[in-house]
Amino acid sequence: QVQLVESGGGVVQAGGSLTLSCAASGRTFSRYIMAWFRQAPGKQREFLAAIRWSGDMTYYAGSVKGRFTISRDNAKNTLYLQTNSLKPEDTAVYSCAAGSRWDAPFLAVHYDYWGRGTQVTVSS
Repeated sequence: QVQLVESGGGVVQAGGSLTLSCAASGRTFSRYIMAWFRQAPGKQREFLAAIRWSGDMTYYAGSVKGRFTISRDNAKNTLYLQTNSLKPEDTAVYSCAAGSRWDAPFLAVHYDYWGRGTQVTVSS
């Protein structure tokens, strides 16, 4: 198993930035494909970005491409999400996930382990 704990959320004004972190413990972090999802109140969970084992390839949802950047540091067992140009509609609980499949990385069912999330609130 792998345990995931997110941090870095908070309240930010529109146009601002936040860097989210996801600390992993347990099994070898570098064995997992990692991803970020978010869920706003009353809405379905939304895929944001995924990154391959070594970080050589990334995949983004169209809604965040160019604004968000996913990265990982396997030596620190940590996943990151740099969020820029935040909008009020980005308000949600942001969660990281770990899985083993790179085909269709936007599918939540491909991920076996999830963190509890960190709240991001963007004020207008």
